[in-house]
Amino acid sequence: MDRNHNQDQNENQEKQPIIRWTEGNTERSALWRSESRPSPPKRVIITNDSITGDIAYRNACEGTGMLWRGDFHNARQILNAMTHRVDHKPEKRGKPSKSPIETFHRYRMAVSNRARILGMLLIELEADHTIGLRRAPDARFAIAEAHGIDNHNSVMPLREVLGIIGAHEWRKKGIDIPFIGGRIHPHYGVFPPVRTEYISLVAEMPLPSHHLAIDIGTGTGVLAAILAKKGVSRIIATDNDPRAIACARENMTQLGISDRVEVISADMFPSKKAPLVVCNPPWLPARPATSMEKGIYDPENRMLYRFINELPEHLESNGEGWLILSNLAEHLGLRTRVELMNAIEKAGLKILDKIDTQPVHPKTRDKNDPLHFARAAETTSLWRLALLDM
Repeated sequence: MDRNHNQDQNENQEKQPIIRWTEGNTERSALWRSESRPSPPKRVIITNDSITGDIAYRNACEGTGMLWRGDFHNARQILNAMTHRVDHKPEKRGKPSKSPIETFHRYRMAVSNRARILGMLLIELEADHTIGLRRAPDARFAIAEAHGIDNHNSVMPLREVLGIIGAHEWRKKGIDIPFIGGRIHPHYGVFPPVRTEYISLVAEMPLPSHHLAIDIGTGTGVLAAILAKKGVSRIIATDNDPRAIACARENMTQLGISDRVEVISADMFPSKKAPLVVCNPPWLPARPATSMEKGIYDPENRMLYRFINELPEHLESNGEGWLILSNLAEHLGLRTRVELMNAIEKAGLKILDKIDTQPVHPKTRDKNDPLHFARAAETTSLWRLALLDM
């Protein structure tokens, strides 16, 4: 088993990109680690506490990576200065958006550009993930949680290192979920259950059966945990992301329900039928830029339509499929209600009921958000689907 593990690590290292730079007339290199940027900057310079926010921002806009060799806290200050400049840069005057979908695509481009610029401030990690900078925190355990240990020096954007440290603290503290009488501890890269409306929909819906349920794309395992607390005797929770599988299994153990919730690696459905199948797919049809965004964006509605199309094969005759879905995509012009209804009908399903709730997250009240017009009108629904009568 150890040999296989080492082989997997070696294969991953061969696939992992390398960042190269010159320092003190010496050519250097390290593994490149980034969730949001698959390849490292082509040009890398060494920088330290003497750099100003203006120069750092200009370098980043030009595509120059800056490998930090100064004080860690000062690096954070420079990152804050870059953030202030990118967030307060005057928008170029152009044609106003003519449609919600154009507004959405402009928003996504702005978010991507912001991440690209702020990802240009870099720090080097030693082989054990030590940050060899003055006043640097001990982030070895947090980074190992996110990326494992491979005994190679690496370089990461400072912004992502700070994100990993924050995610580690969030993982330790957990998120209180009143419906399960406990906390869910999200792992780095696994979308956290911070929006309570979809959780309450599942928690308050009467069960069609207490025998067996399948939770498709379980993530942290929050919906599987709710089903267990509601009295379902056996739940099969699936995911194809190793981080999500490890996260869900750990949460089930901590909640004391691992004997009833089986978390398995599967591409959507297990090879079983059940009287209840639950799925909360990503709500927006767009390409995710990071592993975290996989919980938000579903390219071309693939997961959504796969769930609808394959549900009849995995649903018992009198069973129900619960689809938890926001209509935000409809308000943004990314998907129509007619398309959704046609997909349900074409799959041989009927709608038993649709229960709606209004989101309460802060962005619904943020009028400075470019997508506020859609978020303010958003509704989250639980669609109860069943097989058509034969």
